[in-house]
Amino acid sequence: VLNKPAGLLSVPGKGDGKQDCLSARVQTLFPGACVVHRLDMATSGLMVMALNPGTQRALNRQFELRTVRKRYIAVVHGDLNSVFGPDGGAVNTWRLIDLPIAVDWPNRPLRVIDAAHGKPSQTHWQAMGFDAASNTTRVALKPITGRSHQLRVHMLAAGHPILGDTLYAPAHVQVRAERLLLHAERLIFNHPHTEQQLVLSSPPPF
Repeated sequence: VLNKPAGLLSVPGKGDGKQDCLSARVQTLFPGACVVHRLDMATSGLMVMALNPGTQRALNRQFELRTVRKRYIAVVHGDLNSVFGPDGGAVNTWRLIDLPIAVDWPNRPLRVIDAAHGKPSQTHWQAMGFDAASNTTRVALKPITGRSHQLRVHMLAAGHPILGDTLYAPAHVQVRAERLLLHAERLIFNHPHTEQQLVLSSPPPF
């Protein structure tokens, strides 16, 4: 389990300048290491690799069955509880965003909410606290599905883009942070061989 910094690719990209990535760095130490899942380049936090193909298959199965529990921390623009109006839910209440996501083909790699063609996409969110001075909400996010850019697109659709998001946030929200304020804080899954539950955490650097 690795703690990826923001700004580092998970896997190699296209082009000579995009070969440095987390998986390549790991493979210099463990040549047989295999990628299990990915994080966006701009996202920091916990990412799993397997030391051999058999372990990779076992871990991939857990991701496919959605038994892996993931929790992210983000800082978003505005008061997230305002989504539900003046009487909308207290802090620490888990709520659901259920909006289908599709590739925005003319503007790849961007994604959009698309009721007609999008794939089912669900995210649980919990407002951890609103900072009136900065007009931001710290929020915990638990994706049920694993669509590309899911958390970024769902926060935008809720009207509260993530600070520092250069792909989806409007300019005045982008410039409020030097990086995307999204961090993979926790992973819970079963060890692929012993089946012991593993709970791993990494506090957000913001």
